[in-house]
This record gives sequence, structure tokens and C-alpha cells, in this order.
Amino acid sequence: MAALDSRSRIRQANDALLALLDRSTSEVRDIEFARLLHPDSRSRLQVGFDQLRLGRTGRFTEYVKVPRPNHAVRGNLTALRMRADARTSSPLLVLLQADPPPAEGPPDGARSTLLSEMEAKILERVAAGASTVQLAGQLHLSCKGIEYHISAMLRKLGVPNRPALVSRAYTTGILSSGTWPPRVQQEHVKCR
Repeated sequence: MAALDSRSRIRQANDALLALLDRSTSEVRDIEFARLLHPDSRSRLQVGFDQLRLGRTGRFTEYVKVPRPNHAVRGNLTALRMRADARTSSPLLVLLQADPPPAEGPPDGARSTLLSEMEAKILERVAAGASTVQLAGQLHLSCKGIEYHISAMLRKLGVPNRPALVSRAYTTGILSSGTWPPRVQQEHVKCR
């Protein structure tokens, strides 16, 4: 957890966040929080911080990557706008929850995740930009059925939303890179 000022600079950070960042208090104090994250995460995070500062939202959550010397740590970052009063010198609060380390197997979350045939079809179409209504029509399921399968995949891959699902599927090799339309690799589909 970290307390940020109105310019998203770190005012205070707890020991758990410092350990996750692999830095000391003196190394992070007065640094813009987004600079500690992977460049892919920075622009989305800055937009979220701007929305908080302007009062357009009270909180937001993003899936981010934290660079470390030997590997990257991924996790959910939640930012909250604190009530402004004389006692609050830090208007923004950031909570960063790292994904659990992968079980025995390949590093960096690349362990095999098996999907059902229906989940594989849905994931391919979600990666291509299909909506729930489009998926329901194409796959002859109800919208609730589609949402059920998507929720199951979100849990399997440990992500909060569809964009993060697609991103995780590409980074773990479930979806083949360099192909269009997107295709799930067969080794990630359960055999009947």
C-alpha cells in the first residue's frame, strides 16, 4: 500500500509494497508511482490517476506489471481517492496485490492452463473483439452462458477483466501470437 500526493508521487509506502518493488523507502519517496511499473502499464495508470484527481471516479483497478531484476511481478492495482480534509495530506491511496507465484513448472505464469473446447472458442472470439451478444449468437448459447464461461476463464487465469484475460492468454502462450484471427493452441484444450 502507498499514499500518493495530488501529482501521484509516493509520500509513504508500507513494507509489503517496498518488498514487492524491491526498493527502500528512500528510493521510492517522491517518485511518481507509475514510473515504478512496466512501461506497458504506465499510460493506463496515468489516465486512472487523472480521473481520480478530477473527481470523475472514486476508484479504479488495473492489472499491472512491476519490473524486477530477475523477473516481472504481475498483479492488480487498485487506486482510491481519499476525502480531502486537513488531516489528509495524501489524496490518493494505492493498493497493489501481486499474483501468487506459479506452481511448479515453467516460470512467469507460463504453466499450462487447460480450457474446455467451448472456452477455447469463446476466448478466440473475445480476443478478436466479439461482444457477449455476438458470442451468444455465434455459439448458440445464452448471454448468461457466455458470461459463465468467461468468468470461469477469468478465475483460471487469475485476471479481473476481458482485456487482462486476452493479455494473459497471449503472454502464457494459450493464444498463438502472430495469427489472425486469434487461435488457442491445441495443447491448452482439454481432450474429451
